[in-house]
Amino acid sequence: MKGKTRATCETCGRDVPLTFHHLIPRKMHRRAHFRRNFSKEDLNEGVYLCRRCHTGIHKTYDEMTLAKEFNSINTLLEDEALARHFQWVARQKS
Repeated sequence: MKGKTRATCETCGRDVPLTFHHLIPRKMHRRAHFRRNFSKEDLNEGVYLCRRCHTGIHKTYDEMTLAKEFNSINTLLEDEALARHFQWVARQKS
């Protein structure tokens, strides 16, 4: 289920087409630190998000920050800046 599919976004709760968000951005997969400390399965873990939430995450934090500090759904949901964004998205029309 890597392509777009319509279901519930894991961050805003809207029922819209979803995209796959790697919890450790693919750009970081080739770096030695991540290859050493994470299995291939860990590197490919992700969540399904709507385009607005997905874009908001990447506009708020760079790939290295996402990889090191926001590599789980819980850390994404607990961040204040992202939580505000997800709340805003939840009020938008599909």
